[in-house]
Amino acid sequence: MGNSKSGQLENKKKRLIQEQKEQERKDRTNRLCKRMGLFEKLLPDSITLTKEQFKTFLEQTIATEHSRRILDGLTAQNAATAPAQGAGTAGRGNTPPAAKTAQTAQEDGTDGSAAQG
Repeated sequence: MGNSKSGQLENKKKRLIQEQKEQERKDRTNRLCKRMGLFEKLLPDSITLTKEQFKTFLEQTIATEHSRRILDGLTAQNAATAPAQGAGTAGRGNTPPAAKTAQTAQEDGTDGSAAQG
């Protein structure tokens, strides 16, 4: 009897882990689609770029010191609010509330650069 119960628990654990991984993939796909949709909305000329051109564009514009400072400021804001969300959430890499904050700021016409100086 003990082996059957143990096997059931092990199978349930595997199923829950698999469901969690599937949900994480769905969340990632959703996040990528929303973010790239916003990107293409803000920069429609980027749609026609090849993969290599798009990579070059990102490297030369987004991966700059100025962009790094903006991103650091936004992630610092998220880190400051993480304890309010619960300690477990921040450690698991679940960032949708933070992503929504940055996206909402862009949609509202602010990019956080004013706060960065």
